Amino acid sequence: MKKIGFLSFGHWTPSPQSQTRSASDTLLQSIDLAVAAEELGADGAYFRVHHFARQLASPFPLLAAVGTKTSRIEIGTGVIDMRYENPLYMAEDAGAADLISGGRLQLGISRGSPEQVIDGWRHFGYAPAEGESDADMGRRHAEVLLDVLRGQGFAKPNPRPMFPNPPGLLRLEPYSEGLRERIWWGAGSNATAVWAAKQGMNLQSSTLKDDETGEPFHVQQAAQISAFREAWKEAGHMREPRVSVSRSIFALVNDLDRAYFGHSGKDADKVGFIDENTRAIFGRSYAATPDVLIEELAKDEAIAAADTLLLTVPNQLGADYNAHVIESILTHVAPALGWR
Repeated sequence: MKKIGFLSFGHWTPSPQSQTRSASDTLLQSIDLAVAAEELGADGAYFRVHHFARQLASPFPLLAAVGTKTSRIEIGTGVIDMRYENPLYMAEDAGAADLISGGRLQLGISRGSPEQVIDGWRHFGYAPAEGESDADMGRRHAEVLLDVLRGQGFAKPNPRPMFPNPPGLLRLEPYSEGLRERIWWGAGSNATAVWAAKQGMNLQSSTLKDDETGEPFHVQQAAQISAFREAWKEAGHMREPRVSVSRSIFALVNDLDRAYFGHSGKDADKVGFIDENTRAIFGRSYAATPDVLIEELAKDEAIAAADTLLLTVPNQLGADYNAHVIESILTHVAPALGWR
């Protein structure tokens, strides 16, 4: 069995060809798609976070709204860039969204990817400490978040407060018990996957990672998952971790599917540089009839190793079409692969 959810980047554009022409369109359709996905039997609704872009950027209002409209489906992010975050304020927002949803929040965080503007986190009031890189700063923010989510008091109370305090040091409120174990780290390399395991975070591995061996993407990603699980075991954590991978998968079952994704030729992994120093490998997309998809996906070692699969959806095609994309995988592909 495997949990299957969707991951939306939440793009919008004023183009007449887009079904999401404004931020409002994207936000409201994201809620609609989460509701539809729950009705179809999917397990998760996840949203990407990008700043300074026509994409989803402020996750907690959206997650809280989805939480009020659904009752079962996991709701989460993939991922929040911690370079931009005040971890204490974030802990309050996350606690509130988790309580609203009844404990269904699965919060994916990370150092982040190359952004739309130069050093965008500086506009948010953050800067690396002396001798620290922006990646170091993101991990430091993450460690603070993890610490305060434990729910232990750390702030000295005012001896003459406006309202009575409980005894001892004070923690952040609202506190949602169990949320600390539902934090995921989006790792782009084997080393950061190992670091995430040591911190007791679950692992999110996307459709790209550092090209560390020259092997096919799914093979490198499977090795990353193995390194994460070994590091988790060595750290002595008491619970079993979770691991997700993301894929673009489209079952061609009607004429509209074939018009959108029935391109000729087989897709393949791609290699490129995401910054001056980082050579990355981008995983292939899958688009074929269900019988071909079943055969191809059975060979994907990373999907086999993960307990959760996130389907990246083309949100600009509209909530109804994306619900069809999800339903096609759940109906025509997942059962044959033992995912359902």
